[in-house]
Amino acid sequence: MRPPARDAARTAGEEGADSTPLLQGVRRVEAAPACCSARYNLAVLAFFGFFILYALRVNLSVALVDMVDSNVTAADNRTSQPCAGHSTPLTALRDPSGKRYQWDAETQGWILGAFFYGYIITQIPGGYLARRVGGKLLLGLGVLSTAVLTLFTPVAADAGAGVLITLRALEGLGEGVTFPAMHAMWSSWAPPLERSKLLSISYAGAQLGTVISLPLSGVICFYMNWTYIFYLFGMIGIIWFILWIWLVSDTPETHKTISPYEKEYILSSLRNQLSSQKSVPWSPMLRSLPLWAIVVAHFSHNWTFYTLLTLLPTYMKEILRFNVQENGVLSALPYFGCWLCMILSGQAADNLRAKWNFSTICVRRVFSLIGMVGTAVFLVAAGFIGCDYSLAVAFLTVSTTLGGFCSSGFSISHLDIAPSYAGILLGITNTFATIPGMVGPVIAKSMTPDNTIREWQTVFCIAAAIDVFGAIFFTLFAKGEVQTWALSDHHGHRN
Repeated sequence: MRPPARDAARTAGEEGADSTPLLQGVRRVEAAPACCSARYNLAVLAFFGFFILYALRVNLSVALVDMVDSNVTAADNRTSQPCAGHSTPLTALRDPSGKRYQWDAETQGWILGAFFYGYIITQIPGGYLARRVGGKLLLGLGVLSTAVLTLFTPVAADAGAGVLITLRALEGLGEGVTFPAMHAMWSSWAPPLERSKLLSISYAGAQLGTVISLPLSGVICFYMNWTYIFYLFGMIGIIWFILWIWLVSDTPETHKTISPYEKEYILSSLRNQLSSQKSVPWSPMLRSLPLWAIVVAHFSHNWTFYTLLTLLPTYMKEILRFNVQENGVLSALPYFGCWLCMILSGQAADNLRAKWNFSTICVRRVFSLIGMVGTAVFLVAAGFIGCDYSLAVAFLTVSTTLGGFCSSGFSISHLDIAPSYAGILLGITNTFATIPGMVGPVIAKSMTPDNTIREWQTVFCIAAAIDVFGAIFFTLFAKGEVQTWALSDHHGHRN
């Protein structure tokens, strides 16, 4: 334990600063090399897991365009066409053999939204189960179940919209456990000064999955038919599950090939952070203001994220008048920027803490402000560009790209304040953060009945205002140190 005089000297004038609990452990055991290490192998495998999960999640939004009878779609679409068309005419589909269904706009909305109704249910149970049985099997089964159900999508569509809606809700149930399970695993695997790097690598797969699956699904629809989208991604998910079960372990202690040096490095860095108590301190946890700071930030940022994820293709088509081929590429471009930003910001965040001695809470606040306020500013700007196509696409891309900073901001604060319960905390915050995916696009759709530029400006301004509010709330009330209730001795963390 550091003498009181040194404690006082370190914390003087640093209101709200964390006590960087890893530093003492790192002085005893020098950081193990990253190359070919077990912890970075875990991050890479998790990267591909979340790549597949998001490919399985968003592929239906592309396929649905080809699944619905074009006459029904034409009857439902209303647009004021404020911008002049400028796209290259499309050639005829080379393989129009996929079946078409008579689903109106309301039915399509239920099909796309059904996923979230299952997804929201298993967030908190997923975090609790991951703490009890381990995250490896839970995350693996979450991906496997989603992949297997995806293979049955064409059969479900043939059986009717109700069956397809049920299938998508079941897929959401499977995916709901994955993020809490991964957070629970990182509580045992991620040294605090490497958290930003490791988590940004693993969760960046979600963004790249969006980037690849959107245009690839369009290509598959164009050259084959929509059924192959679900067969391809479903089979890839099953292959990934086999590799995951074979190569991954829940903790460094149970890993078969980890080096003794790396194991000691990880365990020593986490020695003063993990709780040995078996029961979950639900009451103090739910009364914790730092937890609610993450809840508000997660909810607020996801409102913008899900609004763009579900409605950006519509904006590209109805306002900017891009055709479907251009739309797939341009809709994916912002998520490529976000993926790149997540990787780079993770490196930057940990370097600021390890090499420049920035406190954890300072890094989390700054990165959250950049990721949320920056996203809001460029989103509003995109809405007021009008028909300047290139500038609008550029602003939307920058807006989504800056959101990648949040991956090293509030997104991993669960591990800062309570690493032993990180999976449960993420389950709580992601439950609230799923609500925008259910209601945000519905509200946005209701506000754009005529698809005018002014209507979309209102949608973007509301999303931006919610994002800014979340950033301010997190900045005021977030913490960067392990909370008293998260430690078994209930005396708080001390170096």
